Amino acid sequence: MGNEEIGVSVDGHVATVELRRPPNNFLDVDLIANLASVLEALDDETNVRSVVLAAAGKHFCAGANLKKRVDDEAAGKQQAARPRHLYHEAQRLVQTRKPIVAAVHGSAIGAGLGLALVADFRVTCKEARLAANFTALGYHPGFGMTVTLPRLVGHQRAKWLFLTGRRVPGDEAYAMGLADRLVAQDQVRQVAQEMAAQLAKSGPLALQAARETLNLDLVPAFRAATEREMFQQQVLRETNDFKEGVKAGFDRREPVFTGT
Repeated sequence: MGNEEIGVSVDGHVATVELRRPPNNFLDVDLIANLASVLEALDDETNVRSVVLAAAGKHFCAGANLKKRVDDEAAGKQQAARPRHLYHEAQRLVQTRKPIVAAVHGSAIGAGLGLALVADFRVTCKEARLAANFTALGYHPGFGMTVTLPRLVGHQRAKWLFLTGRRVPGDEAYAMGLADRLVAQDQVRQVAQEMAAQLAKSGPLALQAARETLNLDLVPAFRAATEREMFQQQVLRETNDFKEGVKAGFDRREPVFTGT
């Protein structure tokens, strides 16, 4: 079920799925497609009732490696035509049936935060940094976060996070509702597994049915959001501001945007 980049282990009725692209766990269409396939396979495992989504290395997920994409384009490297889009694969994640607890032990940035928000619950620590930093890069928010983030923190607070792109430390993320538990960094995964084990004590069919009802509007809303996000990102990807934003982020300096 797992592979070199996604590890899977099962303890009792809890499966732990681990991203294995340390230290940053940059995501791309292949990783998300493989993750979706793993979660879909776990849906068919009757012994598994809940899932922990964790990561190896320093960060939970630092998002997509936009710097590599911009550099490749600047060098004249053509992106190979893909039959899949990252966000189409992300749509598969929200359609899986079993509850997920994300163990966010380090930074969750950009699409990495989007991945954490696909989970039903999140455990984090004060050392973690969470950011929807798209506009700070001259880019449009993505990974369905225009739906998932406001559901957690409210429209006004989500708007501020989107339009500023600021990084939120784990304790502040917990206070605003981005995380459900705040624990010591070395306890993040253990507490996530304990939460998943508590979920697994419920009747498995009732657990899935109740979750499906509570998420009834999420799947179509997520699908609609990602379709719009894809369009807006494609437009902004061609701008000078996007290239400047990505370069400035890599250089660790303030970007100089020109509105072009």
